[in-house]
Amino acid sequence: MSAESHFHDHRPRLLALAYRLLGSRADAEDIVQEAWLRWAGAVHADIADPLAWLVTATTRLGLDRLRAVKRQRTDYVGPWLPEPLHIGLDLPAPADPAQVHALAEDVSLAFLALLEQLAPDERAAFLLKEVFDHDYPQVASLLGHSEANCRQMVHRARKRLQAGRPRFSADAVQHRQLLARFMDASQRGDSEAIQALLHANARHISDGGGVVTAGIRPLLGAERIGRLYWAIARRGGTLPARLGTVNGEPAILRFDGARLQSVTTIVVEQERIVALYSVLNPEKLGAAVTGPDAGASL
Repeated sequence: MSAESHFHDHRPRLLALAYRLLGSRADAEDIVQEAWLRWAGAVHADIADPLAWLVTATTRLGLDRLRAVKRQRTDYVGPWLPEPLHIGLDLPAPADPAQVHALAEDVSLAFLALLEQLAPDERAAFLLKEVFDHDYPQVASLLGHSEANCRQMVHRARKRLQAGRPRFSADAVQHRQLLARFMDASQRGDSEAIQALLHANARHISDGGGVVTAGIRPLLGAERIGRLYWAIARRGGTLPARLGTVNGEPAILRFDGARLQSVTTIVVEQERIVALYSVLNPEKLGAAVTGPDAGASL
């Protein structure tokens, strides 16, 4: 097999790893391209395991980029949310909704936002072990840490992420139903109907990046979130909306004419919405939008 064929075969896995590391489609694609350039210039006769070589290069390049963007994100205007990798214009009708729902969880906006809490090496160790199923000797070799240190990093990461995730997640059908009901209520600006769908301490996080109007800090509480959508509707600011997907997860897509204006996903616990994540920054939208049949390396 040629060097180019090896890379082409492994590219989806490399992109999936880089995206989870960085939470940015553009940055992930840059890293994979840089890994290709290094691979193309390598002496392939000396490489026993092409996949291991490529994963190592991608991880180390991704960590370098992650450390740099971590510093940049401290100056970001308002909350920073991940850039969607793939936005689908329609909700699919999969044969097994539960399987698709489980697959989408580790690339959901909510999960990627939680990963932002982790230090770069901690994030890499967790992803390599828990998502990409590397054993601890492999993780240690990749990151240049001892196995014991890697075990500690994964343990700390798991604890922090579990603390931020719902204890009792909704199934795929209930998730879609709550999302559809929220979309309908928000389009009407029906504050009471919105509040009935939300947990009392629900959070609404929106990312405009200083490019468009969005919340500078998270909005907390069902009543305040309900009033927000009531005010938007009262001012005539409600935009056409439809259900679609973000990274395979059901989402509300809002349009300003032909332009995708925002995407919103939800987190559900015990039959109530506990968090909403809305990406409005136009620099994070558009490039990822495809028709219903297109796929992405999730």
